[in-house]
Amino acid sequence: MHKEKPHNLQRIIRELGQEKMIELLTDQIPASDLNSLLLEVFREKTMQASPKELLKKYEANRFVQPAAVHPLALKQLEIDMLNIAQSQSFAPIQLSPTAPLGSCSVVAAVDQNKIISALRGTEVVADATNLLALHIAHLIKTGKEDNRNEFIRFSTTHRHVRAQSMGNAPGMLPHFHVFCLVTSGKDQGSYSFEKQAFWEHVYVYKSLFQVLFQADLEIILSTRSGYKDTDGLLEQIIQYGHDQSIETKLSVVEVSEENQYYKGLQFTIRTVINGMIMNIGDGGFVDWPAQLLGNKKERMLISAIGLDRLLPIG
Repeated sequence: MHKEKPHNLQRIIRELGQEKMIELLTDQIPASDLNSLLLEVFREKTMQASPKELLKKYEANRFVQPAAVHPLALKQLEIDMLNIAQSQSFAPIQLSPTAPLGSCSVVAAVDQNKIISALRGTEVVADATNLLALHIAHLIKTGKEDNRNEFIRFSTTHRHVRAQSMGNAPGMLPHFHVFCLVTSGKDQGSYSFEKQAFWEHVYVYKSLFQVLFQADLEIILSTRSGYKDTDGLLEQIIQYGHDQSIETKLSVVEVSEENQYYKGLQFTIRTVINGMIMNIGDGGFVDWPAQLLGNKKERMLISAIGLDRLLPIG
């Protein structure tokens, strides 16, 4: 079933006189043929463009402008963070700048229009954790990794591009750098994966901010749907931290809006640097590998922090 078309798309279809154009391109042309068709369209479009027009496009396109962040400081911060994460068993990995088309929208509640879709069955990476989930699912499916007795842990840094319009909202950038952690494991009962994985992520972030910024963290927890006993999940995670004597400030908040992205638990990472309070990242449990592998025993925890706000400009 096709959703109602946006008004601008309705206008284009009406002007072209092709009322069934979207259905034709979506349902009746194989993906490989559609890719060939679009490649030729863009080739013809670029052949018609002049160098002056190209410069105008560069000046008008917010997605292609350089970042304001200092590049050397960013690269050093990436190295420092990846080293700290690696020392705590999170293997660093360099991801591609592209992901399979639908990497976010197929398994997570994300509109594809918020992603920069590309040709050859790809999209520009808008969330590295989705691409890491695909990579981990591939490793498990092919037998290259086994998460039954030992967690699979990855860390990465990546520059994300997101297509939704943020207007002039402060701190909202068309492209921005993130540091991510992803942990994969199997359900062994008693929320054993959830308790250990959560506190491993917290400990990495605690180490990052103490070592690199001499700053402490507050972790703000909120329950989400997707688990049979979300209150029990929250209680056991908090109790596990007490039992392990992990000293990190925790608070619990209730959220009214529904969120289909995280399952069971979401957490926000807050810190204070140079007197400025920052909600610098978030994380939570997702069911992506369970969907990808068709196995309800699959568990995954993802988290990420933004790096641009932590660094000098220029």
